[in-house]
This record gives sequence, structure tokens and C-alpha cells, in this order.
Amino acid sequence: MQTKWIDDLLAVAETKNFSRAAEIRCITQSALSRRIKSLEEWVGVDLVDRGTYPVQLTKAGQIFCSEGREALSAFMDLRSSLRRGERMPGRSIQVIAGHTLSMTFVPKWFAGFQRRYGYFNARVLAANVQEAVIALAEGGCDLMIGYSHPRAPIVLDPDKFIGLRLGLDAFFPVSAPDAEGRPLFELPGIPEQPIPYLAYTATSFLGRVVDVIIQAEQRQPELNRFYEADMAMHLLRMAREGYGITWVPESAVEEEIAAGKLVRAGGPEWSAQLEIWSFRSIGNTNQTMLDLWKSLEKDTR
Repeated sequence: MQTKWIDDLLAVAETKNFSRAAEIRCITQSALSRRIKSLEEWVGVDLVDRGTYPVQLTKAGQIFCSEGREALSAFMDLRSSLRRGERMPGRSIQVIAGHTLSMTFVPKWFAGFQRRYGYFNARVLAANVQEAVIALAEGGCDLMIGYSHPRAPIVLDPDKFIGLRLGLDAFFPVSAPDAEGRPLFELPGIPEQPIPYLAYTATSFLGRVVDVIIQAEQRQPELNRFYEADMAMHLLRMAREGYGITWVPESAVEEEIAAGKLVRAGGPEWSAQLEIWSFRSIGNTNQTMLDLWKSLEKDTR
């Protein structure tokens, strides 16, 4: 049994709607349904009455929610206590960032921030957007850093979380070059010879941004979606080896483009601007985090 399944059931109990509960939990409705079913299999009884509208809990579901909420709260308190004991010494924060940002933006940002505002320790963990949001909501980190886009925003409860924009990162298609330095593959392509497309998984944040870019174009690209992965660095390596095109943040390909190992594979109409955001819990009492946040607010004015 996973503790997140209890949160899933609590969301269903609160909203009485699987679709709305899935939005709150930052997962797809089908994933939420599977997790609720897994919880029911673990408990051994039905917890949700799926024959009613709006959705209602069974008697067992009501009891489980009441007891589960208290048990989950106790587990979270215990985890927070243990994590405080495991914190890095001195002034320290725990950061969770997107996989790409943890390798490109965060190291430079952290070093520059320390030069300007003084030394502190940081423990940085990489995660996808869904995992990062859940970690922030559950107190698993002090600071979350992630990409956002106006058409694919990170949506958090404004009564519980506060955010600041740290910067921008261009997002565009790339390909390995041919012998003359031109892209091996270039958008939009032709029907007779679709471009081999190294795609993000459908539920990934960057995958949703690519969909936004493509849907905005009147002329649809001719793509052969033959390979999927959820991490930009994985797709980047495939593109560098000449397997096809992929979209990547500029911060991840600056060195490859400068060295001529990769080139842009389309005009500006196939690009977007990603926003880099930081978020923290309003209830966070870590003084190092609060001092850092004040400095961030000065930088963004």
C-alpha cells in the first residue's frame, strides 16, 4: 500500500468527482481510478460507490477516510521529524527540481545566488513535475523549481503556496547536422517522407508543451513518432546520434549547438518560451528558506 493512495481517496471524498480529484492530485483520471482500485484491493472491500452520482463513499470508505486521514497525518509528522534530523548541517534547504533543470539551471543559479547573498547548504533532488508538486505539497522539500508555460501551467493552491518566476528558457526542435552543417531532419517535413520523431511521453510536461506548439500551427508537421521517453536528456542523446528530431530546452543544448553537434530543426514558429518558476509552501518555517525567498523577491522586482 502506498500513502499517496490515501490522498487519492481523500480527494475523491472531498470533490465527489473522479475528474476533479485527478486534477487536484495532478494525475490523469485513469491513473487515479487505477490507484483507487489498488487501494480497494489492498483493503479488501469497496471504498467507492461507483453507481451513484455524484460519487459517494461506501460505509467502509467513510470509515477508512476518517481513520486514514489521522494515520496519514501521523506518518507525515513522523517523516518531517526524521527529515529534520537528517538535514544537512548549518543553514540548509531541500530543493526538488525537474530533471533537466536540476542539471542545467540549478547548479548555475545556486552558485550565483551564493556569491550574491552568502553561503548555505542545499540538497537537490530531481523529479518530474507531478512528483515535485506532490513532494512540495507533502512537505518533502523547501523549494520546488520547475518549468511552466501559459498553456501548460503549474497549478497550485494560492492559499497554500507562493511562486516566483526565476527566468526563461527557449524550447525548440533540434537535429544532428549533415556534412554541410544543415539539419538532417527539418520541420515541417513532407508526407512522402515523415520525419523520425523522438517524442516525450504523452503525460510529461514537455510533451504537453510540444503538443501546444504543434496545435498552434496551421500546417501540421509530418512526423513518424517512433520513440518515446520522459526525459529531455535521453531524447537529446538520441537526436545527437542522428536518430531523428526532438524538442529540448536551450539550456540543455547550448554546448552541443556551439560545437556543431546539433542544429535547430525548424523556424521560430516551432519554438516556445518556457518559464522557470520557484514555489514554496506559505507555511514553511525554515529560516534559511525564508531568508532565501526574501532575496529572490528582491531579484524579481
